[in-house]
Amino acid sequence: MTLKFTTAEESSAQNGVKCLVYGLAGMGKTVLTATCPTPILLSAESGLLSLRKANLERLFGVGNPWISYHIPVIQISTVDDLREAYEWAARSTEAQGFATIALDSISEIAEVVLNNAKRQVKDPRQAYGELLEKMQTLIRLFRDLPNKNVYFAAKMEPQKDELSGVTRFLPSMPGSKLGNQLPFFFDEVFRLGVNKDQQGNSFRFLQTQPDLQYEAKDRSGALDPMEAPILGAIFQKIMSQPTQQ
Repeated sequence: MTLKFTTAEESSAQNGVKCLVYGLAGMGKTVLTATCPTPILLSAESGLLSLRKANLERLFGVGNPWISYHIPVIQISTVDDLREAYEWAARSTEAQGFATIALDSISEIAEVVLNNAKRQVKDPRQAYGELLEKMQTLIRLFRDLPNKNVYFAAKMEPQKDELSGVTRFLPSMPGSKLGNQLPFFFDEVFRLGVNKDQQGNSFRFLQTQPDLQYEAKDRSGALDPMEAPILGAIFQKIMSQPTQQ
């Protein structure tokens, strides 16, 4: 057996950026797909109106170099659809033309997996056990796609700590374990939020560092605590981070 040695820089250059973004419904997680480099979208959601060219031009202007105005979509309705999409992304020549695989949303995709499992077993507890196993496997497969950025969108839900009484917000997934586990799969976890400037104008942002309410992390060390919600710019910032001596 011959061991293969590499460096963190070589490995990251080959693997791209893999990130999870979670937030409330209607916040703009789907639109973030358009800010990724050359994306293709795997969607279990029914509402894709926000990705129409006219809406993207309204939000970002015409000819914005950070925006993809025409995004191919693969509809995910079954677990088999998701497996086939992975095989296509990992092995097809056609997939080589896309720099980013976007999954919107991993929360809805997990519901598809759960519903499929419920139809096959009598005990619901068995279905949730199957959900946990299958989703862990599928998340790892997509996360580890070589030469691709991968963007996972997730819904958000509150979770109250019974001991401290503190309510924290986490990615929403069916079952009691998967939502808590999801951030551990990624080096980059962002919360999509909205705030107002001094003039009262609303703006969206990506939170990259944790606080008492929200889970977030940036293991690259390249990002500010709040970043503009342009994933292509964020990916570029992460990949161009100079090597620490």
